[in-house]
Parts: sequence; C-alpha cells; structure tokens
Amino acid sequence: MTTAGESAAPTLERTAPRPARPSEPRPRRSWAAAGFLLPAVVLVGVLLVLPFLFTAYRSFFNDNGLTRHWVGLSNYVDLVSDPNFGQSLLNTVMWVAGTLLLPVLIGLGLAVLTNSVTWGVVARTAVTIPYALSGSATALLWTFLLQTDGAVNQMLRAVGLGAWQQEWLLHWPLNTVSMILVTTWQGTGAAMILFLIGLQTIPTETLEAGRLDGATGLRLFWYVIVPQLRPMTVVVVGTSIVNSLKTFDIVWLLTQGGPGTASETLALTMYRETFTLNRYGYGAAVSVVLTVVVVAASWLYLRRALRTR
Repeated sequence: MTTAGESAAPTLERTAPRPARPSEPRPRRSWAAAGFLLPAVVLVGVLLVLPFLFTAYRSFFNDNGLTRHWVGLSNYVDLVSDPNFGQSLLNTVMWVAGTLLLPVLIGLGLAVLTNSVTWGVVARTAVTIPYALSGSATALLWTFLLQTDGAVNQMLRAVGLGAWQQEWLLHWPLNTVSMILVTTWQGTGAAMILFLIGLQTIPTETLEAGRLDGATGLRLFWYVIVPQLRPMTVVVVGTSIVNSLKTFDIVWLLTQGGPGTASETLALTMYRETFTLNRYGYGAAVSVVLTVVVVAASWLYLRRALRTR
C-alpha cells in the first residue's frame, strides 16, 4: 500500500511541461525577410527612384535636347512666376476635388443601393461598362456629345431648352468641369466595384446587431456600414487622389489643354514643355513638382486614414 506522497510523484512527472524548443535567432530571421524583400526593392529602385533622381538632376539645367548648361534653381524660379503654371495647378486641384466628391460618393451610393436588390446586376453592369472603355474611346464619344454642334446641344434645342446650350469644351472653367464629369462617368464603376467587395466582407451579424439596436436607413449606413468600409475607402480615395493628380489622356484628347493653356493640368504642362517646346529642363522641374505633390498628398492622406483606424 502506497502513501499519498508516493502516489503523487508519478503524477507530477507526467504533467511536467516539456522544455520549449529554441527559437530561430532573430538576425537569421531578419536576413531571410530581407532576402524576400530585396527583389521588390531593387525593382522599385530601378523603375521609379533612379528615373526620378535623374529627372531631378536634369531640372537644374537649361536643356533643349541639343545643348545643356547648368542654371541651378532657375527653372523652379521661372515655374513659380509662370501664370500658366498657376493655372495648371488650380486645374489640378479642381480635378482632385471633383474626382473625390463625385466618383467616390456616387460609387459608394450605388454599391449600397444595388448590393441586395434583384435588379442590382443590371444597374452594376450599366455603371461598370464605361470603365472598360479606354481613355481615347471615352474622349471620342464625349467629343461627339459635347462639341458645339454635338448631341447634347442638339437634344437641348429639340426639347425647347435652347437657352441652355453651351460651348462645353471651349471656355474655362466649364471645360474643366465638363471633363471632370466625363471622368466621373468613366471612373464611377471602379469605385462601385471596390465598395461592393468591401460590402461583401461585412459580417451579417454586424448588420443584424445594428438593426436590433434600432439603426435603420441612414443611421445603419452611417454608423455601421461606413465604419466597416474604412479599409476599402482608404484604397478608393488613395487611388482617386493619385489618378486625379496625373490626369492626362482625357484633357489632351478633349481640349489639348485649351483654349490656350486654360484647361491644362500639371501632367499636361509637363508634356507640353518637354515634348512640344523642347524645354527639357523646365519640363523636368514640372515633373519633380508633380511627383512631390503626388507623394505628399498620398502620404498625408494615408497617414491620417491609417491613424484613425
């Protein structure tokens, strides 16, 4: 017959934890992670960083493609004092505001409205088709619609609204506003698709809990759906900011920056100075300013958006 102390000993031996396996040394894991990241870092450096550094270096020269001499910051001084640059900067700001307010908000509204209705597939298809068109096809279509004797003015005249006829693409700021609406028509589908993906990731339990707490309609949308869509909103808004800052094709194909340079954006100014006027140093300075604006706007937005999560 065993005592209590003798019977307890084997139990203690059976329940004793096994010694933990030694973990991999931290320096070794760091080198492994760096090895996986190195190809991506090299690719970004070769395709993005090095061209930007070369462009920044070239902006310190008076360069016409044949001769080049050092002028320091002269191109940037001329840029600040150039009224055409101020106009293109104003137009770029208008593009940023327009493409944030219109495609993003309309895309969000359409995604919510068509997410759970039977006719939603038809509506989503109609909104998404323009996004599949190229910029040149979109510009050709809207040139036919918006030119002075185009379909829009003819339709207004046919329904007795001839007083509303406009020269949509010939005067600023109407031409810039018209082109922003064209971009909205084309780009809303992309925003809607991304928001639909975000809506499908919201757990049904979250929506049911909101309804049980009395949240319906706009209250459910604002206090339950919008917070759940914040990660996707960061993607949509960030993409919209970058795309609006480098807008080129629609403006070039519809107005070529005209009349004169009234509807130019920074991207169009860079193109005109570099490839039309052969002022490569000045065009490089515009490119550097545009790059800095894009990076700064994206960084400020992402920093603020990710901080509030």
